Amino acid sequence: MKDLSNENIVHVNKDGVQYLQFRKLLEYSDVITHAYSIGTEVNFRTARANKQQLPEQEFKKAMQDYEKLCNAIKVDYKNVVKTNQEHTDNIAIANKKINKNLPDVNLEEYSRTDGIITQKENLVLSTTNADCILLLFFDPVTKTIANTHSGWKGTLQRISVKTVEKMVNELGCKPENIICCICPSIRKCHFEVDKDVKDLFEEEFKDLNISKNIDIMEKQKDKEKWNIDTVLINKIILKKAGLKTENIIDSGLCSVCNKDLIHSFRVEKQGYGLNTALISLLGK
Repeated sequence: MKDLSNENIVHVNKDGVQYLQFRKLLEYSDVITHAYSIGTEVNFRTARANKQQLPEQEFKKAMQDYEKLCNAIKVDYKNVVKTNQEHTDNIAIANKKINKNLPDVNLEEYSRTDGIITQKENLVLSTTNADCILLLFFDPVTKTIANTHSGWKGTLQRISVKTVEKMVNELGCKPENIICCICPSIRKCHFEVDKDVKDLFEEEFKDLNISKNIDIMEKQKDKEKWNIDTVLINKIILKKAGLKTENIIDSGLCSVCNKDLIHSFRVEKQGYGLNTALISLLGK
């Protein structure tokens, strides 16, 4: 079996449930638990992209996958609070459960929300992806966690930094205490864009001078296509926001390069599946 473990992550296979965990966050295993799902046979889609109702059997499968993953990390899947992602820069603070007997999914309260923060124990924050960046945040001083979805549109809106700002301004965190872990996502090797998107990145990130930084953006030979490193952009702007370099932890995994174990929209196209990232503060 392919093992995705590296210096920053551990690949776990527990009773047939596969997931990744960050070594840095495991240092705080008495306070938090977390996981990033692995395997293309699992699918955490709980709604259609067009907001129509998901077929019942697909929804039940997603609930089963949530239950199995949550059981593996010893949290209650009924405590899942899930973002309803629309590529915005909106971030919600979750303080309570709405549905007592089911995960909080597809709720109006979290519509148009791509990030979620809490200091409430036992809530299980969930985001999903199939190429987009998912970021897990943890401040061990204030015991604050966050889970943020940052696709290329979210990266243009600097939602990762806005998550930090909300943690600081509303929940008393300090940037230098915040740990940010970057889950598997599409990487520069496969994130290819046309000129219109390239221009948007150049305009938004003038401060990074990305057009002259080949590590961030590189034009393909003989083609009007560019490859952009959105992960590196997020690392740079998070550091500018005050996070310490040693507290920005990257899984280093590309969803396309590892398409046998990680869902990828660019590979699977229509009918693509979703992986999930979970993080939860443990109750006493």
